[in-house]
Amino acid sequence: MAAARAEWESRDTLDVLNHDIPRVDGPEKVSGLARYTHDIRLPRMVYARLVVCPYPRATLRSLSFRKANRIDGVVHTEAIKQEGDAIAYQGYDGVVGIVLGETPEAAGEGLAVVDVDYDRLAPPLVTPEQSLAAGAPELRSGGNARGESSSGDADDVQAELESADFVVDETYTLAVQHHVCLETHGVVASVLADEATIYHSNQFVSGDAREFARLLELPNDAIHIITDHVGGGFGSKFGAGVEGLLAARLSRDLERPVHLMLSRRDEFLMAGNRSGSVQRLKGGANADGTLVALHADADRIGGMGNGSLPTPPYIYTVGESFARVRSVLTATDPSRAMRAPGHPQASFGMESLVDELAAGLALDPVEMRKRNLSDEAWHRQLDRVASEIGWHRHPNRTRHGSPDADGMAFGIGFGVSVWGSGSMPITICEVRISADGSISASTATQDIGQGSRTLVAAIVAEEFGLSPTDINERIGDNRLPPSVYSGGSITTGSLAPAVKHGAHLAREALSERVAASLACEPDDLVWSAGSVHVGGNSSRSLTWKQACALLGSETISVNGHWQAHLADQGVHGAQAASVTVDTLTGRVQVVKMVCIQDQGLPLNRMALRSQINGGMIGALSYALLEERVHDEASGLLLTDDMDSYRIAGCQEMPEMVAIIDDDDTRTGVMGMAEATAIPGASAIANAVYNACGLRLRSLPLTPDRVLTGLAAMG
Repeated sequence: MAAARAEWESRDTLDVLNHDIPRVDGPEKVSGLARYTHDIRLPRMVYARLVVCPYPRATLRSLSFRKANRIDGVVHTEAIKQEGDAIAYQGYDGVVGIVLGETPEAAGEGLAVVDVDYDRLAPPLVTPEQSLAAGAPELRSGGNARGESSSGDADDVQAELESADFVVDETYTLAVQHHVCLETHGVVASVLADEATIYHSNQFVSGDAREFARLLELPNDAIHIITDHVGGGFGSKFGAGVEGLLAARLSRDLERPVHLMLSRRDEFLMAGNRSGSVQRLKGGANADGTLVALHADADRIGGMGNGSLPTPPYIYTVGESFARVRSVLTATDPSRAMRAPGHPQASFGMESLVDELAAGLALDPVEMRKRNLSDEAWHRQLDRVASEIGWHRHPNRTRHGSPDADGMAFGIGFGVSVWGSGSMPITICEVRISADGSISASTATQDIGQGSRTLVAAIVAEEFGLSPTDINERIGDNRLPPSVYSGGSITTGSLAPAVKHGAHLAREALSERVAASLACEPDDLVWSAGSVHVGGNSSRSLTWKQACALLGSETISVNGHWQAHLADQGVHGAQAASVTVDTLTGRVQVVKMVCIQDQGLPLNRMALRSQINGGMIGALSYALLEERVHDEASGLLLTDDMDSYRIAGCQEMPEMVAIIDDDDTRTGVMGMAEATAIPGASAIANAVYNACGLRLRSLPLTPDRVLTGLAAMG
């Protein structure tokens, strides 16, 4: 009889999956036992600190380690750039030297007395205005505005705009945002003559070896990457980085392990960011709310990188649209991927525009969104979040409110999201069962906080009627079977089918042994509650350990591979936010946020709600607080620590309602967390307008901007 293919069971029959599953690594993390790269300590290890130029454009005038070399415990100093070398931009190109010490303190003391001097170049080119000014130096050949693309017919758009019932013509800007990983970027490298062990806080364990192998002139399989836990990545931790390659080379040269984790200041200077954006949008709508035309000119502000921005009109359906998008370079560190690259920026522009059009036409902004969204999933999701936030009881549904006698105003806003998720067919998961009852699932995926470790254990546990804690999940090591990177919400869709397939093959193999013992067909067996029995006759049963003991001296070991039919792609979401605006102090406080998200088959409902909450928190922080700020005259970064660069904390946390969209009946699995980070900031900005009529077209919504805007309104 041909073996049955692996299939997800129906949702209502699942015992482990589609339930709340506590994280299997939770006890380690809350007790402090979880080992991060920063925690690694090896015999004879030395600690490294980087000498980083604080200026965006400069020439290294002089560099001396004479004083540093006198510090007790400093074991090595080295110039990375030579006197007279140019520093082209603030970031990786500004690494000019390195100090290594026997202790972190020795390395820090040595760094403090390094004599270094620079000739600064003017202008610093840290803002798009400076880069685009007439006569500005070129940061790269071809100019500081590059990569322009366009779509649509501008003349057709103009004709529609002229006949539209209402037109909005505004500019929306978003600041550069940092990832703020609580564990900074870095590695611990231990390099011997013919092999290297690299402990790395990164998002792609299986793909990380190549850069190190090339540098060290070793074969890929001589590089051992270990990533037990990751203290945040958000898209920024791909590749070895300058810090990783420096640590590996110095470990080889000194024949000692090197611990090189970026300082918080270095992290802000050179570890990437979410690109800023300037979007000039002119949109028109008819009296019934139908979007008839959009003309968009948009700049991506990604430092020395290209930045990210999906082409407007983004999610919405518009009759005629024309969009021109380009990248504007600045002499700052290149942008990196950050949760749904470009989508929060695109969301803010379009959601603000749609809201402004609805206000100008005196229409309910929820109904106007539904009129211009093609997929019915968004319609039901908008209705759900509107109900949860109390929209139908709200007095400001077709016009904005005004402050009360104490200067307080209350408003509600909305936004929607989309993400492709998808998957890649590269993950392999080995499932191994031994006669003593031990069972393991091994794959090189990494858990950067999204719960992959628990997912691996839970899928295998479901297959055998066990608990996730019964499974020895092995991840975070490139010598395990290969797996996909953690990014773009593709991890679940790539990983889960391979784990399911491996567990299915292992169960079929063990069922053959058990069926012979219980005198039945393998398909008659039911695995449940730590035992196996013949369907319809629970008295003919074995405990899990009794079943495994039938293996004798043998071990079951099978490899599961990605299965297309077990995955799906394409997620939708909607969010609502309610805020209070203190018109006397300018403070915006988010009172409540609601997010609904579809995702196909839910695997761990607790983790899904956690991801949804995390997306809302990140969006709130983006909306209210986060902004990279440079001094435009000197180019110095003013927000280079956790005091000057603010992120949301306990004080800012609102009531959060995370809703799993169970009306999405798709049976495949997919990632969904990327989408949760997209529309929240837009919803908050729209809620501010709904509260008091103040339309802020720049994020973050800081008190000074609120007060300035209110003053301009009179």
